[in-house]
Amino acid sequence: EVQLVESGGGLVQPGGSLRLSCAVSGDTPSNMAWFRQAPGKEREGVAAITIDGNTKTYATSVKGRFTISQDNAKNTLYLQMNSLKPGDTAMYYCAATNETWFTALYQAAYPYWGQGTQVTVSS
Repeated sequence: EVQLVESGGGLVQPGGSLRLSCAVSGDTPSNMAWFRQAPGKEREGVAAITIDGNTKTYATSVKGRFTISQDNAKNTLYLQMNSLKPGDTAMYYCAATNETWFTALYQAAYPYWGQGTQVTVSS
């Protein structure tokens, strides 16, 4: 069992930055990811990482602007978001899995989810 708690969301102007955090407790997952869901839209993958940090993947829409990382000593997953756009407005969720393969942004492979943190990009 893995417990996840996100933080760091808020209101930011276009072009600004935010860093999301996800505190992890319980079992150590093998893969972790960030997903997001905007009002009226399906949830989509943003970025994923193996717990050793050696493998990462990003959605095309955020590549070059967002960075996923983890600090295993602090049991925390991060999402650094730069050059934010209004289209990035969404509820952001942290997810985790114990699958032995790299689950990337395959949502069905993630059984553990946080409660979400809201990110709003607006002037």
